[in-house]
Amino acid sequence: MQRILERGQIESVAHAEIERLRKPHADHVFADRSQRLRTLSANHAIGDYLRLMAALADSQHRALAARIASNLPVASSSGDMPWHEVLREICGDLLALPDLLPTVRGTCEGLSAATPASLEAQAQALLGLSSEPVDAASAPFVMGALQVCWTHLAIRSAGVAARDSKSPGGCPVCDTAPVASIVHVEGGGHRYLVCSLCASEWHFVRALCTHCGSSKGISEQSIEGGAKAVRAECCEHCRTYRKIFYREHDAAVEPVADDLASLALDLLLSDAGYRRSSGHPLLWQT
Repeated sequence: MQRILERGQIESVAHAEIERLRKPHADHVFADRSQRLRTLSANHAIGDYLRLMAALADSQHRALAARIASNLPVASSSGDMPWHEVLREICGDLLALPDLLPTVRGTCEGLSAATPASLEAQAQALLGLSSEPVDAASAPFVMGALQVCWTHLAIRSAGVAARDSKSPGGCPVCDTAPVASIVHVEGGGHRYLVCSLCASEWHFVRALCTHCGSSKGISEQSIEGGAKAVRAECCEHCRTYRKIFYREHDAAVEPVADDLASLALDLLLSDAGYRRSSGHPLLWQT
């Protein structure tokens, strides 16, 4: 006998079928980001910076692959935190680039020689765990190392319960704010928030503000004539926005890369009186 579901039951079944948490894929997370950054860098106003971040993503990919392949322990023999070693590897890779800008070279050399205590202080500031000022020059590289370690943790972790899909909040794996949201083509076109630290994705219902949870006054803004895949979801209640990317319009879109390459949209929204719900992990203001 065919079972006929009541209206509320239909909604419950649909909710249960949604993939609540999507873990990062070791082979793709940083490799796809690097490729996308290089693609977006062509004829871009900040093309040099996008290419530098692509080189960073290349190094992140190698560091993550090495740790997965060797199942490296969570602590090193020197007593440093695991991400310190990743940071030294990243800086070494960047210092080997023949066309590295002198200012970036100086930053990487300084980070390579930094004490564990000073590195920890920077990490605490970046993660919002202290009120110390963030060093904008070194922040992308410190965050890059932290991303490798936390992405590794997310990949290795057992199932983690995702947050309620109607309640804004940090990543269910590491409790870090999302960098943006993405709408996938597969699986019914559901929207996922993307963690800026561990690259995990968690489902969040559409038409709700990802910052305050309001359903009133939600709109999407974009640059006239710009890429259809790149938009910003704005909330009149809290006057914040977070970018949202649509893979139906561009299958190669990558949240961290495309957010960084769409600064013109940030400027437009800032002029309109909106503020970002959270910052970009690879671009920090002084």
